[in-house]
Amino acid sequence: MFKSLLTYVIAIVVLSPSAHATLPDFAKLVEQVSPSVVKINTVSISEQQSSQQIPDIFRELFEYGNPPRSPSQKVRSSGSGFVISRDGYILTNHHVVDQAQEIQVLFSDRSEYEATIIGTDRRSDLALLKIKAKGLDVLEFANSDKLKVGEWVLAIGSPFGLDYSVTAGIVSAKGRSLPTEQGENYVPFIQTDVAINPGNSGGPLFNLEGEVVGINSQIFSRSGGSIGLSFSIPSNVALRVIEQLKNSGVVERGWLGVAIQDVNKAIAQSLELDKPRGALINAVEIDSPADKGGIEPGDVIVGINGQDIVDADDLPHLVGMLAPDTKAKVEIIRKGKRKSLSVIIGALDGDEIAIAETKENSDTLGLSVKSVDQDQLRALRLSGGALVTEVLAQSPAALAGIKPGDILVQLGYSRIDDTDEYFQIIQDLPKNTPILVRFYRQGWAISKTIVIQ
Repeated sequence: MFKSLLTYVIAIVVLSPSAHATLPDFAKLVEQVSPSVVKINTVSISEQQSSQQIPDIFRELFEYGNPPRSPSQKVRSSGSGFVISRDGYILTNHHVVDQAQEIQVLFSDRSEYEATIIGTDRRSDLALLKIKAKGLDVLEFANSDKLKVGEWVLAIGSPFGLDYSVTAGIVSAKGRSLPTEQGENYVPFIQTDVAINPGNSGGPLFNLEGEVVGINSQIFSRSGGSIGLSFSIPSNVALRVIEQLKNSGVVERGWLGVAIQDVNKAIAQSLELDKPRGALINAVEIDSPADKGGIEPGDVIVGINGQDIVDADDLPHLVGMLAPDTKAKVEIIRKGKRKSLSVIIGALDGDEIAIAETKENSDTLGLSVKSVDQDQLRALRLSGGALVTEVLAQSPAALAGIKPGDILVQLGYSRIDDTDEYFQIIQDLPKNTPILVRFYRQGWAISKTIVIQ
């Protein structure tokens, strides 16, 4: 027993130095890249507090500074950034310089420059600045698509005004979707456990080669400080934004013109998919690129230009990266069969419900329906539908989440143009089988599955 324990202790002593030696040494990396990382001080005029009033638990890394206490007070705040060209181009976050009247860029050698804004992009939270300088040390970008979960990464910035602080961690996940307050979702964020705090905004995220793989942008926090959930804009997204900001000062994004949702197990079964995947099309805007390209409600987009759509959030990420007026190969599944469509990508740029006279009935789904007033259909840009006026408790429709006021437009693969078609369709619906039902609620297209027992 004693001999076995002694052997175990010796093994620990022998192995520990070897295990420790495998940990990365960040010292040389930090020495190499620090001259290109900058602190950005801004002065703006605001009439109300900003970052202190934002309730969203997903928040941008609001600049470290004092919020205004009275109208028209000067607000001084700070963020981070880094040099991307020898002649003075600086990259940072849009929210760091948003509405700033004065922008000062400070280097680790204490040199200071006044900066001008070349262009900003709210959707990606990126901004391109320019200072009058030459011969600057430049950071190189890595291909963020090659970044792997579990890789070591390092951040340099000025959290809480503590200049050029260094923190390290690993990549926790890729392709995270964090919709903005406007519901836009064009950045597949890199999630890390690197300690990021207010003031790190716009600072670089490095791989072990000293290359920039991301730009720090947001944190998940209940207190405003780091809890190990930080999010960075991938370098590949940043490169495309930088190019457009340099050329024109604005960013153009691809646009398809669809409303989408995830495909769960029940929906996958009802649509004859082999597994839950892709983006289910709930609605197609009239005369949109999707409409002109032949995409229809009920289709499931599973790929674009050879890239798989695993979750619905993948679709806006990929479409947004496409240049307007380019042709895209869109792979869809329609009625259980895979099809390929060619779509020309476009450029992104409640009244009470009236009821017309028609038949009313309670059916196998547990619904009472009436036709929809033509003005309501025109307002929603619908060609037809059936308005739900009553839902029986514990009925298939109630269990599926359908409510009075919903407008049914599709059951299974059949489109509902009016109540006559609705009653005809429900006569042939199978029992004990998930059936896709698509409807509009307060102007939003929704898809569910319903099962008749």
